[in-house]
Amino acid sequence: MMRLYVILAALIIVAGGSATWFLTMDRSDDRFAQCRAGQVAGGASQIGGPFTLVNGSGETVTDVDVIDQPALIYFGYTFCPDVCPLDAVRNAAAVDTLEERGVMAKPVFISVDPDRDTPKVVGDFAANIHPRMVGLTGTAEQVKAASKAYRTFYQKQEGDEEYYLVDHSTFTYLTLPKYGFVEFFRRETSPEAMADRVECFVDAM
Repeated sequence: MMRLYVILAALIIVAGGSATWFLTMDRSDDRFAQCRAGQVAGGASQIGGPFTLVNGSGETVTDVDVIDQPALIYFGYTFCPDVCPLDAVRNAAAVDTLEERGVMAKPVFISVDPDRDTPKVVGDFAANIHPRMVGLTGTAEQVKAASKAYRTFYQKQEGDEEYYLVDHSTFTYLTLPKYGFVEFFRRETSPEAMADRVECFVDAM
């Protein structure tokens, strides 16, 4: 019987019937190890990467344009009845707490509902939550590519063609300039706890 030398733990987050899995394991060469609540199997480099989307002004932007400072990236949609607004507000509160501590971070909201979330719609949604929140959308292909890069899940529910819901994962991703993705946050993480961990990562840069 093959002995196991690495113990993998699975973290399941379920949102609207969907599930996203993250596996954790120990890595001694991680400069941010003291800041992490857990690490992604295979390393943080397995998540994140280039994307091309459209902002609230209708401008095409890339990940380089967006992640010019520590960014808290969330995938959701503006018609979401409860989860997305609450998570987006929590992320905005964490950003405000960080700013009070002298750490600037950017809240980013990426729509997984490009059919309804036009640049204006997602831009207005983001601006209503936080003046520095960046709202992003794009074509179905652009959104799918960004979601795939961050290993998120989303699926349109069957039913009404106008008032449908979208099942989606609910992690928030901390992404740093130069380093890329470094950590994820679950829904139950408070703004203060999120700010503490983001500050730890920034200090370790």
